[in-house]
Amino acid sequence: MNWLVFVLVGSIAQLIDGSMGMGFGLTSTTLLLSLGATAALSSTMVHLAEIGTTLASGASHWKVGNVDKVVLKKLAIPGGTGAFAGATFLSFIDLSAAKIFISTLLLFLGGLLLFRSIVKVPSQIAIAEVKNPRFMSYLGFTGGFVDASGGGGWGPVVTPTLLASSVIEPKKIIGTVSMAEFIVALSASAGFLANISRLNIDWAAVGGLALGGIVTAPFAALLAGKLSAKVLGIFVSITIIVINGSRIILA
Repeated sequence: MNWLVFVLVGSIAQLIDGSMGMGFGLTSTTLLLSLGATAALSSTMVHLAEIGTTLASGASHWKVGNVDKVVLKKLAIPGGTGAFAGATFLSFIDLSAAKIFISTLLLFLGGLLLFRSIVKVPSQIAIAEVKNPRFMSYLGFTGGFVDASGGGGWGPVVTPTLLASSVIEPKKIIGTVSMAEFIVALSASAGFLANISRLNIDWAAVGGLALGGIVTAPFAALLAGKLSAKVLGIFVSITIIVINGSRIILA
């Protein structure tokens, strides 16, 4: 397939991911799987491309003030550790069967987030707020592992969980999650490349996805900063419900 198609897919996927905190891995992996790539190969190429797209996205969010440095530290290191573990595991075992459980969980979080976005809640109160100091570390590790082993999932796991369990400003969550994803992509790629003899990477596809994502990253960051918290929350929650509801129905 012409590499320009991958540029287009990367552009659209990053526009969604950068503005809503999720979508690049899911969109890109879906395309690669439809072209016949294995789960491990698809995840490898997507994460290699994400090294460039997440760096551009994270830098863009940082520039416009969408990154919370404290939360970033709590998410990035555990996320990278989980991603390396997930990539290494996926190189030997396909975890596609586990996606039903994950989709069910995300469907619940999407519904919770939609309720929170529509029903006005005082800013000092968070629905299902979690105050465990290690919560973000656990969340980061889980998100990283799911992302690498499932070909995507960092944003869908981490973003809605933080939106539904904290009082952090939505655009700050999206920007911080996007910035932390650079470490996740780097770590996942390292895990896959350690087993490169098992893979047949299409570098044209990787380059196309990365180029498309890098081009639209700055625009996506600006979009996240300008949308209202309510509108952004509704868009994110509906996306989560539609994607994961479809996965469960079609499984």
